[in-house]
This record gives sequence, C-alpha cells and structure tokens, in this order.
Amino acid sequence: MQGEHVTTPFGRRPMTLALVKRHTAVSEISQGKSVNKWSVFRDVSEAMQSLGLKDRSLAVLDALLSFYPENELRQDAQLVVFPSNAQLSLRAHGIAGATLRRHLAFLVEAGVILRRDSANGKRYAHRGRGGEIESAYGFDLSPLLSRAEEFAGIAKQVVAERTATRRARESLTICRRDVRKLFGVAKEEGIEGDWQMIEAAYQDLVDRISRSQSLDDIHVILDGMRHLQARIINILKFHQDLDNSSSNDAHNEHHTQSSNTESYLESEASAERPVRVSSIGEEPPPSTSSQALPLSLVLKACPDIAAYGPRGVINSWRDLMNAAVVVRSMLGVSSATFEDACHAMGPENAAIAVACILERGRCINSAGGYLRDLTRRAQRKQFSPGPMLMALVRKSMTGTRIISPSPDEE
Repeated sequence: MQGEHVTTPFGRRPMTLALVKRHTAVSEISQGKSVNKWSVFRDVSEAMQSLGLKDRSLAVLDALLSFYPENELRQDAQLVVFPSNAQLSLRAHGIAGATLRRHLAFLVEAGVILRRDSANGKRYAHRGRGGEIESAYGFDLSPLLSRAEEFAGIAKQVVAERTATRRARESLTICRRDVRKLFGVAKEEGIEGDWQMIEAAYQDLVDRISRSQSLDDIHVILDGMRHLQARIINILKFHQDLDNSSSNDAHNEHHTQSSNTESYLESEASAERPVRVSSIGEEPPPSTSSQALPLSLVLKACPDIAAYGPRGVINSWRDLMNAAVVVRSMLGVSSATFEDACHAMGPENAAIAVACILERGRCINSAGGYLRDLTRRAQRKQFSPGPMLMALVRKSMTGTRIISPSPDEE
C-alpha cells in the first residue's frame, strides 16, 4: 500500500499538523482491513453537514471513487487514483474547473481524501513490467478506509437526530392543531376563560416555529404548546363539571323540598345567637359543606352578583356559578385559582365566596390572594361560607361597615 510516509503538498498549498496526523493515521491501518467503498460513501453523504461538505463535494467524491476499479477498499491495495481534472469534471456531471478545485480542497480539509503530489504536481502512476502500479501520485482514498467506523458513527448520529427532529415536528403539528381547534370550540361555545392571554401565548409560539430550528428549540416550543393544551382542556373540563353539577341540582330539586322548611345558620364563633332564615321553595347547594345554604340568603347578602347573571338575574345555582365565572375574570382572579377553590370547597361554595368578594370589593386589595387564603382554609376544613354571608346580612341590616378584609375574621 502506498502512503507509508508523510507527503507534503505541491506548490503554495501549506503543510499543517492536521495533515501530518492524517498521513500518520492512514499508515497505521490494521492489517487485512477492508470496507465497501459505496458503503463508506453513503456514510459520508449522511454526515455531509457535520464534515463541512456540500452536494458538489459528494459529486466529486463519487467521481473519484469511480476511478478506483474495485468495490472493496483494502489495506494491502493501491488506493491512490490519478484522474486529470478534465476526466474528473466529466464524471462529476460537467462541473466547472474552479468549482472542482474548490470542492477537492473541501474533501482534503474534511479528511476524506489525501493528496499524494508528485514532484511537478501532476497526477500519474509508475507501472512495473507486468503492468501493475508500483507508485502513484494523485488522490489517496486511504482516509475512507481508516476512518470508516468514524464516518459510520457520525452518520448514525445524524440519522437519529433527523428522525427525532421529524417526530418532534410531527408532535408539534398535532399539538398545534389540537390547541387551535380546542380554542375554537371554547370560543364558539362562549366558555369563560383567559382566552386573550392564551391566544397571545399561542401566537407567540407559532411565530417562533421555523424550518431551520434545532431539536432543542422544537422541544421548547412543543412543551409550550402542550402546556396551553392542558390549560384549555382543564377549562373545558371545569365547564363540563359545572354543567354536570347543575344537572344534578335540577335532578335533586324535588328531594330538597322536604318537611325541613326552615334552616338555621350559626356563626363559627358560637357566641352569637343563631339566625333563623326561611328557605321555603329553594334548593340548597349540593356542596360538601355540612350547612345547606338557601340561594335567597346568598342573594340577600350579595345583591351585586345578580347583575352578572343571565339577563341580569339569578334564578338558580347554575346562574350563580356562571355569574361567578364572569366576576372571577373581572376581579382579576386567575382560572387556576378559581379551579383550586372549586376543588377545595365545591363549585357552589366557591361561587358564594366570589360573590362575597365582589360585595366586599372595596375592602379587599387582592381578590385572588383572598380567594387563595379561603381555599387553603377550606383544605384544612376550617372554612364554610355561612359566616361570611351572615356578616354581610348583618351589615346590610345595620348599615355598618366591615373593616377588616382578612378571611380570619369570618
């Protein structure tokens, strides 16, 4: 095999330490090693961008390989090809001379081939009496043999990244479609939610999508889309739970009008005298609270909430809950905070709490913080809306003002 020593470039082309290293590497190819030249060519093609090559570079490499007569690149074979530029240009589909020389330089710089320059820089071979090539000057294909495993590893990594990128883009496309259609359903049905903020976040993610982005960038956008999708689904699910709860109210209405025609509410302080409230003909909310609060008491304590009901009136618990959703948004309470309150104290009690917050709006600096405090107390089984309502009823009867907005006062 030719290449047992380091050959310096002809003319003005400089010698570098990288070239010395490559010449040394090809002289240390293990005995008997061989590889299919077209298999290595496919790996180099896959690793093209990682190696700094272009499409024309691959065309030139394909032409060089066509001048090597065998399919196997072997350690003990003559791996130097010596075509002229005219022959190379012809086999490289008529590539221009200047372009040919530029891409030959790319192949050398990438370590795919080596130059074996003669004394005068021309390419030729010396043959023995039997016609066999004894020495040749031109382009050495030995790096394809010595670096075959390296090229295969780079190609495998490139293919894996391309597959992962394609699948991530597919997932992003599906998630984007889901978000857009779920958003459309919510708006068509008139479901209350932070749709303006969600739409702005969606548009921001869409604007960041481009075909030249890396896999990490796509994953970041995909995570954002999945977060929006989860938020919309939670809002739709909460709306469905409200509908189901309202249907259960209507189903159970006949059972609530029993012989218990009067209910008594007691303050948690237990020092006050029980207040007797009539609830004839009204359905109590099916909440987890032990107290059955009549709707008339809620409307008496919180008359402001009625303006936000359907057509400006509230005739049922469903009307109250729908009005609470509107008021929640108006007060700046996030949907997540309101959902937490519904889970902790029940949808009906959460609606009552929002109505009380609306009624006491001038005394409360942060409606969201106030509702979160009530939610934490409800999770500890330390809150029920009865005392809040009774405090507001006494306020309306006496005309006094409740000074402290802290939930601890209830």
